[in-house]
Amino acid sequence: MRRNHLLRLSLPLCLAALSCGTRAADELPAVASFFQTPQISHVSLSPGGGHVAMTIILPGGTPALVVRDTAAPTDVKVVSQLDPEMAAFHDVHWINDKRIGYTVKNLHMGARTNLDEFAVDRDGGAGKHLINGNWGFKPEKAIGTLIAPRMLTADYAFHSVTYDGSDDIMVEKYTWNNTDLAPASSRLYRLNTRTASLSSAFEGPQPESSKEWITDGNAVPRIVLSEVKGRCITSYRQPEDTSWQQIDSGECFKSKRFTPLFFDGADTLFVQAVHKDLAALFRYDLKTRKLAAEPIMETPGFDFSGAPVIDYASKRLVGIHFTTDAGGTVWLNAALKADQAKIDAALPGFINTVQCARQCLASPVLLVSSTSDRQPTQYALYTRASGQLVGLGSIHPALKAAQSGARGFYRYTARDGRVIPAYVTMPALKAAGPQPAVVLVHGGPGVRGASWEWDEQAAFLSSRGYVVIQPEFRGGAGFGAAHFEAGWKQWGGAMQDDLADAARWAVKQGWADPKRIGIMGASYGGYATLMGLIKDPQLFRAGVEWSGVSDLKLMFTSFESDASEENLGYNMRTLIGDPDTDAELFRKNSPLLRAAELKQPLLMAHGGDDRRVPVDHANRFASAVRGHNDQVTLLIYDNEGHGWRTEQTRVDFWGRVDAFLDKNLKHAQ
Repeated sequence: MRRNHLLRLSLPLCLAALSCGTRAADELPAVASFFQTPQISHVSLSPGGGHVAMTIILPGGTPALVVRDTAAPTDVKVVSQLDPEMAAFHDVHWINDKRIGYTVKNLHMGARTNLDEFAVDRDGGAGKHLINGNWGFKPEKAIGTLIAPRMLTADYAFHSVTYDGSDDIMVEKYTWNNTDLAPASSRLYRLNTRTASLSSAFEGPQPESSKEWITDGNAVPRIVLSEVKGRCITSYRQPEDTSWQQIDSGECFKSKRFTPLFFDGADTLFVQAVHKDLAALFRYDLKTRKLAAEPIMETPGFDFSGAPVIDYASKRLVGIHFTTDAGGTVWLNAALKADQAKIDAALPGFINTVQCARQCLASPVLLVSSTSDRQPTQYALYTRASGQLVGLGSIHPALKAAQSGARGFYRYTARDGRVIPAYVTMPALKAAGPQPAVVLVHGGPGVRGASWEWDEQAAFLSSRGYVVIQPEFRGGAGFGAAHFEAGWKQWGGAMQDDLADAARWAVKQGWADPKRIGIMGASYGGYATLMGLIKDPQLFRAGVEWSGVSDLKLMFTSFESDASEENLGYNMRTLIGDPDTDAELFRKNSPLLRAAELKQPLLMAHGGDDRRVPVDHANRFASAVRGHNDQVTLLIYDNEGHGWRTEQTRVDFWGRVDAFLDKNLKHAQ
């Protein structure tokens, strides 16, 4: 890696109204404008707020990690560079005010490599390769010495930073059983990023199948989450204890009481628990082992989803970022609340998320990320003393706001009376009458699908003239326990009906042309695309699916899948069904077994290195459907996994989607 370059950049200072590129679109934006590697990402303030680190794309296309002095942000110090054909930045994190850690993904080795971890000083010196993600890497002792190299192997991964000003980070060491591709357990260690010395983060044994760790404000492991035979178990320890005690245990989707989220800087544990059918934020008393009687934060109509803002100098919780239909922040500190108000006044019409330095209250600057439904994220520094905003850049600077359509949040009623939330993005350029439409189905499926802020896929489709409908169908998260549970064992059933009902609702609103509606999505969204074309052929005229499931039984039997025995034996049987007792349900709702019914144009794509949904799903379905449908195309991207890692693949795939929809939907007869 090349280091130690100094650049001076001329930054666009149009942040008075965040109006860069808001004039009317004068041409169709290029596919790459939406799907190229972001021009700026992984932006974060140093602990004291004196510097900001970020990754950028240098002239010529080289990804680089750079550091700027927040008092002189036009001076850019390049501290690391990557070969864009070989690797991509995955994460950037300040270790202390002088030292930065960063995580890298090897783009060419796929499942043969985990993530690599590096550290470097902010001046570009003292670089250290800490974890080699290549599963073929074997440390070898130098000739004539008994000392082995200290670079860690691929069974380690970065976990988190510490908050003590040291050169240490927290890393996880994974262990495997003899069956699963995914790790069965992990343990936390402290790793010194200068000497590479490794020490255990705690003493004594740990609970069985420990998989998710939560540390306190002193970076001490205090909570660990485990899954054992379908039960989700939360265990807790005091900082000096050598044993763990269970504080919650229940069936993962049925009877667990709460989900631990974070500690504040002191010793208060905050958890998510159900309150009036919706998840809310509670304090949990570790001394009495009791949940507070009332939540400290509710988000009516939505499950609480958020992240804390902690001042680690005073060890106080000073704010909470949250998401309802869009993002927002509640400030518990008057000065930060006033800063937010000033920033919002300077940048009206945008969601302005304010990020603190680790020493939040004392930091001279705040980091602002601003976005809207039509504007990709832009970053700026806000100087608290003067109120000055200085732009750092946009993730996609070539795009104009007018080239993306306006987004709205709605709720429609499904055929059985259940109310379904949905996001709708209108075509970028207004046109009279109903327009071609796409139902864009999120993956998961047990996750939240969207938010109001700019969405690259919806924005791209809207730039091409489509109405984009993104239903938050039952079985997804974010809208209450009943909404989630209503999707259990409903793959191809009521979950699928929600998507068809969304399309018909859009027709009734006068937005969508009933003769030009398509369906598309990845992973579960790919499955739903296949089932939509089969189950509602008069409604969905064409489909695009990538990384999609084609056979429910194959999800349980594929030797190439990374699904664990725990997941196969319990969670998937609750959410999807039992391949033995629900055999008829699987037959009815597996696209592979109904491939002869699919007559419409279909574009399929899959990663050859996909371990979540192995490529066999795509190959089998393509073989089954092609005998009677010559309008099916299958793309295999050999070096891709479950989703697209590389810019080349993203741009190629979405270019093909553009041409496919233009021919088979927009201009279909």
